[in-house]
This record gives sequence, structure tokens and C-alpha cells, in this order.
Amino acid sequence: MMNLNQLEHLLALDDTRHFAKAADKVHLSQPAFSRSIQALERQTNLILFERKSGEIRPTPAGQFLIDRARQLILEARAVQRDIHLYQRGEVGELAFGVGPFPCATLARSVIENIRNAYPKVALQTEIASPAELLAMLVREEIEFFVADTGDIGTVPFLQIEPLMRQYGHLYARCGHPLAKGKHTFEQAWEYGIASVKLPAPLKAGLGQLLQQSNRNLPQLALECDDVNLLHQLAVNTNTVVASTDLAAKPWIDKQQLVMLDISDFPKLFSNISIVSLGNRVRSPVASYATAQFRQLVA
Repeated sequence: MMNLNQLEHLLALDDTRHFAKAADKVHLSQPAFSRSIQALERQTNLILFERKSGEIRPTPAGQFLIDRARQLILEARAVQRDIHLYQRGEVGELAFGVGPFPCATLARSVIENIRNAYPKVALQTEIASPAELLAMLVREEIEFFVADTGDIGTVPFLQIEPLMRQYGHLYARCGHPLAKGKHTFEQAWEYGIASVKLPAPLKAGLGQLLQQSNRNLPQLALECDDVNLLHQLAVNTNTVVASTDLAAKPWIDKQQLVMLDISDFPKLFSNISIVSLGNRVRSPVASYATAQFRQLVA
């Protein structure tokens, strides 16, 4: 089987039409260079060069192979160049996912840093529930995702790296009837609660607070994975929003939302982790992106 080195030798001989000069061009001794050309002729079962009256020129078969070799060598050099560019993060793409709360609290800064560090890399960010992101990861549509992993059990083929814990409460607009004083979860429920899409176990827990059976799981006023939309709804209506403290902080700082004092509301939190497929080597940009998530929460 011929190799790229032999094709380089073939092109060197065609360029110089002289064995000694061609050997010097590829940094070989003349005997070693001659053996390489002879081996190529044996492997192809073709006579590649005519040697008459001291003149060396390619045969028709040799010219055919030379033309193909030039294309192959150009492609090989392009691949080599692209590998170097990829290693430096100057080409390529990165697809990763974020859950609703990491999207609202972490993703913007990380994406800005990636764009500044790797402006030539195309980014694709999927915003979805943890279950949907896990399905995308298994189909290898994304390289990793950052989301709540409370409902993702121990799976042998997954690598789960805990990142942070975001605690959650109920929030409402300033001036809401429940904005002052201590209240019950059932009183908050009467105004309608908006939240990201909740897993069935968490809905069952809410049902217990409302003294409903598991067969009759509570119906949220709005389920939506756009956290900013949930906050805006709470600001402009009497709807109560279930959010994390970190996600609600900008709205609290602007005095648009307040945390409700709910006496029987359980201590809830979201375990945010970086999830990827085990035994996979991350691309340079993916390694940078995950490092940015870690630094942001450090």
C-alpha cells in the first residue's frame, strides 16, 4: 500500500527530473530515494518514469499518478492545517445544552467568553429541560449540557460533574396581596403558580401540600422553560412564580419581585451539574466552555 511519503517522493522527482536533486529535496540519500520510487512502481505494477539519454520524464501512467498525487497531497496538507487550527480553536463548532435556570443565570457570561476567546468557532446552544437535553446528548447532538440533575440517576455511560446548588422559593410582584406577612402554599396556589416544567415526583410533592392524590396531580398555571418569561409574567400579573434565588435576583434588585414568606413551603433546590458522555475526549472549545462554567460559580 502506497503512503503519502512515497507520493511526496514521486512529486519531488517530477519537479526536479533528477534523482539526486529530488533526494536532496526530501532529505533522503539517493539510494534510499531510488528504492522508494522502485517500491512505488512495484506496488502499482506500473512504470512511472522513463530514463532515456540521461533524461527523466514521467510515462503516461506516471503522469496519471502524479496528477492524483498532487490532489491527495494538497488535501493532506489542508487536513493538517485544519487540525492545527482546530487545536487552537480557530475552526470548528460547539453544540451544548443548558437547562432553564443555568440559561437564565450562567449561560450568557459563558457564551460571551467563548465568543471572545474563539470567535471563529460556530456555537449552537440548546435550551431545554434536563430530560430533553439528556436525549440530545445520547443522540450525540450536543457535546455536553449544564442543567439540574436531580432526576438523572446513576447511569454508567454518563459523566456528571456537580457544579452548584441553586435554592428556590416563590416570588410575586411588589404590591401583590401576598407580598407582606406569612402565608401558606395553598394561599399562593390560589393565585396560580408558574414554573419550569416539573418532573412527576416534584408535582406529587406539591400535590401533598395541597392534599391531592397522586392520581390528581396539581395543574400549574403555566409551565414554561423560559425563566425570564416566567418572571415577567409575575411582574405584570398576580401569578406567583417558582424560581431560584439566583435567577430572581435581578428582578429583586430592581424591586420588581419579592420573595414570599410561605410557612409550609419545603426547602427546594436545583442541583446544577455538567453532564457529558463518559469516555469521550472533549474538543478544545468544549473544555474551555466547561472551565468557564466552573470559574463562574467558583
